[in-house]
Amino acid sequence: MANTRKRLLAASATAALVVSLAACGGGSSDDDDSSNPTKATKGGTLTYLLASPMGHTDPHRVYVGRDISNLSRTVYRQLVTFPTATDIETANTPVADLATDTGTSSDDGKVWKFTVKDGVTWQDGKDITCEDFKYGASRAFANDVITGGPNYLLSYLDIPSDADGAPVYKGPYTDKGQADFDKAVTCDGKTITYNFKKAWPDFPLAIAALHMLDPYRADLDKGEGSNFEIFSNGPYMLEGKWDENKGGTLVRNPEYDASTDSPENRQANPEKIIFDIGKTPETINDLLIQDNAEVQAAVTGTRVLPQYIAQASALKDRYQNVESPYVDYLVPNTKRLSLEVREALAVATNVEAWITAGGGEKFYKKADSIVNPVVPGYQPVEQFKDLGAGDPDAAKKILEDAGVKLPYKLKFTYDGASETADKQAAALKETWDKSGFETTLNPLTDAYYPTIQDPNADSDVTWAGWGADWPSALTVTAPLFDSRINLTPSSNNQDYGNYKSDEFNKLVDEAQAAGTLEEQTKALQAADAVLGKDYAYVPLEISLFNWVHGSKVNFATTPASNGFADLGLISVK
Repeated sequence: MANTRKRLLAASATAALVVSLAACGGGSSDDDDSSNPTKATKGGTLTYLLASPMGHTDPHRVYVGRDISNLSRTVYRQLVTFPTATDIETANTPVADLATDTGTSSDDGKVWKFTVKDGVTWQDGKDITCEDFKYGASRAFANDVITGGPNYLLSYLDIPSDADGAPVYKGPYTDKGQADFDKAVTCDGKTITYNFKKAWPDFPLAIAALHMLDPYRADLDKGEGSNFEIFSNGPYMLEGKWDENKGGTLVRNPEYDASTDSPENRQANPEKIIFDIGKTPETINDLLIQDNAEVQAAVTGTRVLPQYIAQASALKDRYQNVESPYVDYLVPNTKRLSLEVREALAVATNVEAWITAGGGEKFYKKADSIVNPVVPGYQPVEQFKDLGAGDPDAAKKILEDAGVKLPYKLKFTYDGASETADKQAAALKETWDKSGFETTLNPLTDAYYPTIQDPNADSDVTWAGWGADWPSALTVTAPLFDSRINLTPSSNNQDYGNYKSDEFNKLVDEAQAAGTLEEQTKALQAADAVLGKDYAYVPLEISLFNWVHGSKVNFATTPASNGFADLGLISVK
């Protein structure tokens, strides 16, 4: 299955998460020299192979875990970041990056201040200013232009709401609500202050986990036209242009001053990093397993396919199996499917066949919520506890009792970048079609998430994958299903099924305003129960990652890279 396009979990040192990530082998075994970051060397050219195009390189639109990590280690620095440590506690503690420290809070977590370091610059040598950070924050509010990115600021910044519950400030491309934004985010010399309407005690975790607070130069902003621009403040810069379908090459940034950074954040080992986009997953698997000369200094964001797992796992020193924090799920289009049809769809979904077609237990574990079990606030959702092989008879009865004309036409959209994805989709179709549906498969092979974020897309049910942005269920259900921060005429952002529920939104508000973790968890669990009752999603499985890399790579993954290759540590032998 080509579900490599996932979201980031920036984990904190909670006990459950520590157990999960420690078990997945974030570092290397003692006898695995190719995965030992202490053997890092400077120089050489690293190739990063991707089967499908990235959706964005604009920092405020990037919301795929692999891409967030890659860009953080190479071109986009943050106020604070997660280090490249493999020790769990150290890795999950934010450290200063472009800021002098990890921030100062007041007013019970409603106010946060950071001071920008001296000597940090853009690739053209100009200083990074407080105003650059303020402008960067403003772009999130233009969620009809800067689509697809994190939306937390829309809920938290102390900006009034309009009649629809959305912020009155609409971003830097209009003058609507500008005065309100200017009160919420202020600059005093090099010090930026964020004023929130409710406490945000783990705000530094949000900054480190995402690029939503990254600085941005107003004079370089082209709005939608910036989607594949890269203007660096990190150790690398883009050579020439980024080609959406072919990739691009990162070279050393001569204006980067390593003394303002730390090797604990970015070792920046390769002299050059080539992002090679467009080879099929099968070709990537073949080349890496055979250790072909052109990929001996290569890593990939494309996982081992089921038909290659026996060959890959036999390689030992070039193979890793990593438990991920991501849950794959189905999203019914609530604008087109009634509650009864959504319920029948869930009852008919053959999760076991999906997992088997995807490679079985080396690739997946069954899920019963969109919230990963390692995330605080998880609880099984009643409607999804017993999902297994699907029940065609029960599903068909639900449709018939609702007076639905059969067969019910159903268009399933999924990330179809591999034969495995097609097999998994076919496995779902087989049981759905026995249940009163007539299913048409709609594989997408271009940039996946930007395509499904069209609120008028011709689709009835869509595949997606998600991992918590940091360890709280508040970073799962709220950003995915809160209609107020997602739905616009031009984009559904993360609410791929166009779901809208006042009951759910009220529980999100309660969770965000909760005075204790216990109160927050109670509200979030109630919110997930509402999603289950509404069949707003259908959980499929928790992904396991299988990787192969070239023989001339000192390979590493870390908690901060969430199971993907960590470009802050990797080097070429």
